[in-house]
Formats: sequence, structure tokens, C-alpha cells
Amino acid sequence: MGVTLAGAAALGLGGYFVRQILTPALGAEDETVLAVGDGTITLQRTPGSSAPGRYGLYWQAFSGHARVGAILHEDADSVTRELLGVDTGTVVPGPARLNGYFFPAPSTNDGTSLEEATYDGPLGAMPAWVSEPDRPHGDVWAVLVHGRGASRAEALRAVPLLHDLGLAILVPGYRNDVDAPSSADGRYHLGLSEWRDIEAALAYAVERGARRIVLFGWSMGGAIVLQLLDHSAYADRVVGVVLDAPVVSWRQVIDFHAVAHRLPLALSHTGQRLIGQSWSKVLGGVSMPLPIPHTDWIARAGELRVPTLLIHSEDDDFVPYGPSRDLADARPDVIQLETWQRALHCREWNVDSERWRSVVETFLRARLDATGPGAATE
Repeated sequence: MGVTLAGAAALGLGGYFVRQILTPALGAEDETVLAVGDGTITLQRTPGSSAPGRYGLYWQAFSGHARVGAILHEDADSVTRELLGVDTGTVVPGPARLNGYFFPAPSTNDGTSLEEATYDGPLGAMPAWVSEPDRPHGDVWAVLVHGRGASRAEALRAVPLLHDLGLAILVPGYRNDVDAPSSADGRYHLGLSEWRDIEAALAYAVERGARRIVLFGWSMGGAIVLQLLDHSAYADRVVGVVLDAPVVSWRQVIDFHAVAHRLPLALSHTGQRLIGQSWSKVLGGVSMPLPIPHTDWIARAGELRVPTLLIHSEDDDFVPYGPSRDLADARPDVIQLETWQRALHCREWNVDSERWRSVVETFLRARLDATGPGAATE
């Protein structure tokens, strides 16, 4: 009986742990504004508030947005930074969230016009932002996929470069976004179902003239992109991929979080096995099996075919850097790895936007020149 109870407890705890990763949730307001001055803002010192670069600042459940810049002064308790602009609301002392969403959705403050659009997806009408310049770069569309617990605004940092290159731009949502249809279980599926929504976005782009596609993915958006390349009928149109802090091995990401929460790895492995079983819907809380080995692209590295730029910070505190390094080591013929420092998770652009733009532009120009107009199949 003791063994049975212990086994049941392990299943329950394992299922609970993994469900936290599968449950959609927006980030908390985990920074504190201490003071607002003339062109300055002072924040309580944290790893995020003391990192170099430019960031978005949100407050009151994302209803207010400001842009903050360089550090002007710092001490043991506080960091004073440039206040570059307030886009919505009024900044006052109190709780806030500092993140990588530098531009206020759906604007990029540089004249780029992004329009609201919808397309038919497997679960119904899906939201998107779209920009179709008068003279796009031939037939190329860039499709930008945000990450777990994020919003489409995460992808806006790439838009000015893509606009300057003359590409059409599509920023789609996917299931369980706050403004998109929910899946039957209301859970993330680690890219194993979400890719179908992005495939529907690609169908929208193809209907509007896309023959070549470049894919961008941030965090879990990278996992979605990799599943899309594995399954989609439009995969042969993809001529290049840019992944920013991507999940290339859910096994290692889940283990990373187990260690961070001081949980035994056995519990993580139990949870991973649990959600991969067809009989585990109740304990796992998912409506379909999620085979974790199928999401391990280090083990599947030999299957990768599309040239990929992989950007990742060594100090990423949510998706570990190690798997990206290992994947690049396994396929240097396909993957170009660009390593950042002090960018935490998905903030490489924010820490050094000039370098980010340079490496992405160089990669994209090479891919567009290599494929040429009309190189993809009809």
C-alpha cells in the first residue's frame, strides 16, 4: 500500500509541476518604480532593472506603457534610467513590469504601419498584425511567432529591420493567447498543436503572394517553428529561420525548472512521461498526448534542413543556453549561433539592438540572395 500511495503521490506531483509550464499566464508586475523625474525613472534594483539596454515598462495589467533607456545612476538599492517616452497611461511609483516589449503594440514608433487582420485557423478566427509594403522584397514574407505567456508585441522589435528590408510582415497569434480561441483544455502543447495555427498564418501569406518565407520564433515560438518545419505543407517555402532564446529541448527546459525550484529530477521525468501518455488526461490536464522526446531537437538534429540563425544569452534564466549551444555544435552546417551576455530571457535585442540588427540583417540578406526570387515551389 505504501508503494502504491507513493507512486500515486509522485504521479500527482509530477502532473502538477508540468501543468504549471503548460498553463498560460501573463507575467507578473515584479519590478517597483520608486520615482519619476524629468526624463528619468528610478526603479528598485533587480537583475532586470540593472541590465544594460532599452526596455518596455508596463503597469496596471499592461494598460500603461513607457520606454526606458540607458542607466544614468545606480547604487545598491536603486537604478535610475532614461525615460525615453510614455506611450499610454501615466507612470507613477508602484509595481510595474520591465520586459523586452520596447515598442507599444501595434506601433514601432518609426512609421511602420501594422494593420489588424484575421485568418481562419483550426479553432476559428485567429488575430494577426500585417504589413504589406508597396514594394516588398520580391515574394518574401516574414512570419513572427511569439513565446509562452507572451503576446504579439514581443515580436515588434524585429519589425523595423524587416520593414527596411522591404519584406511583408505577419505577426500571428495562436491558441490560448488572450485574444485568440482557446484549445479544448486551455493548455499549451509545447508547439505540438500550436504549429497548426501558424501553418494557417502561412496559408494566409501564401494566398497574398508569399512564395518565400522567413520564420522568427522567440522562446516557445522557436519550438512552434521547429514543429511547423517538421509537419507543415508549407515548410518547403521557408528559406531561413531566426530563433531567439528558443526552446530546442523541452526535456532540458523542464528539468532546468525542476532544479530551479529544488525539485527532484525524478519528479520532472515523471511529469514528462505522464503528459506523453494517452491515458493521462486527468492528471496531466491536457487533451492530447505531448511526447516530450519529439520536441528534443538535439536528438533530432540530423533532421534539420533550413539555415537557422540562433540567438541566445548565456545567462538566460528561463530557457537554458546549453541546449542551443549543443544543437549548434551538432549542426554547424545549418545553424549559426550568436551568443549574448546579460540578456536574461529574450532580451538580446534590448541589450544590444545594433548587434541584433546587424547579425539578423546579414543572415537574412544572405538567405534572400541565395534563394533568389521565385526559388520556392509554387
